[in-house]
Amino acid sequence: MIYLDHHATTPCDPRVVEAMLPYLTQHFGNPHSDSHEAGREARRAIDQSLDSMAAILNAPRESMVVTSGATESINLALRGFLMHPRCKRHQVVLCETEHPAVLEVADDLSKQATASGQPIEIIRVGVHPHDHPSAGQVDVDQLRAVVNEQTAVVSIMWANNEIGSIAPIQSLAEITHEAGAVLHCDATQAVGRLPVDVRATDVDLLTASAHKFYGPKSTGFLVVGNGNRRLRLRPQIVGGGQQRGLRGGTLNPATIVAMATAMRIANDDLESDTSRILELREMLWNRLHSALDGLQLNGTSWREDSSARLPGNLNVRLRDIEGEAWMAATPDVAFSSGSACSSTEALPSHVLLAMGLTESEARRSVRFGIGRFNTVDEIHAAADQLIASHQKLVG
Repeated sequence: MIYLDHHATTPCDPRVVEAMLPYLTQHFGNPHSDSHEAGREARRAIDQSLDSMAAILNAPRESMVVTSGATESINLALRGFLMHPRCKRHQVVLCETEHPAVLEVADDLSKQATASGQPIEIIRVGVHPHDHPSAGQVDVDQLRAVVNEQTAVVSIMWANNEIGSIAPIQSLAEITHEAGAVLHCDATQAVGRLPVDVRATDVDLLTASAHKFYGPKSTGFLVVGNGNRRLRLRPQIVGGGQQRGLRGGTLNPATIVAMATAMRIANDDLESDTSRILELREMLWNRLHSALDGLQLNGTSWREDSSARLPGNLNVRLRDIEGEAWMAATPDVAFSSGSACSSTEALPSHVLLAMGLTESEARRSVRFGIGRFNTVDEIHAAADQLIASHQKLVG
């Protein structure tokens, strides 16, 4: 199979596997057992890994919290901040195109009350429509109009998982902080694919998963604070007091070492990986666009603004068949119709609908995610199969 679904997950880099294996079999101590060398050795490995990750993200070392992945990190960030007794504000502002991990947490929070008994209000802002030069990007003017002294958290994803649009994070941070609120960024698609600097962008809460940047699944992190303002979170998992009481549970040295290794490799190879992946995307788009009548791009064109879209993202809309049919007819190419976390629902993409596409247009759309290990030969082979299966479907 030719794997072109790197927004859903990425294969573990062999160098990452090599780094983590010793901590499964040889250096297996409990990092919270400091009475013997086995435990201290595991603790040192974790500390070194978190030091490395914090340096890459330009985040304070003490701000790093390890979780089971971005979904847990988002729950801790949003629930933890809003449900803390010292949080006196009761409003969350987010974008309509956020990942379900954010949208569903917000919907659930809206049914609850804060520690002061006040209900939590959720305000959703839109994105630029599909025919706008910045299609799919959050509408900054809309955001500025609704963020006020009642806003506790603004939650905007750094890079969209379906159409690859990259948010103007620094501008969003300025709007957020002018109102005295804090900014949460779901950076799951950004870390490892883009330069992510927590201090320079002034992001307060940042969440991500290792398996999106060639690390293992069920491992992620939350950055709590960038040193510019103090944040307090109410723990969501208690028991044991680990990680300064923010998240209980025994830490896994193997997966933390793996996550740090994956981030270091991604950071070291960012420029070369990006350049090669951009060429592969251009190749795939040119092959498909020249062969399939009426094929259109969903989201911002990289020719309009190369910095506004993730390098490996290609989301296209067919003229005459649904994406699900195209996927079924091309079983040896792995691609998708949208978020992997929404694939169990027979609903069109909420991201594409938010851009103003019709339900029919959304269902005729698919997403390709090109990654580190894809080759020129694979892209040509995938294009051959995709074109052939499309021609067969349309007769």
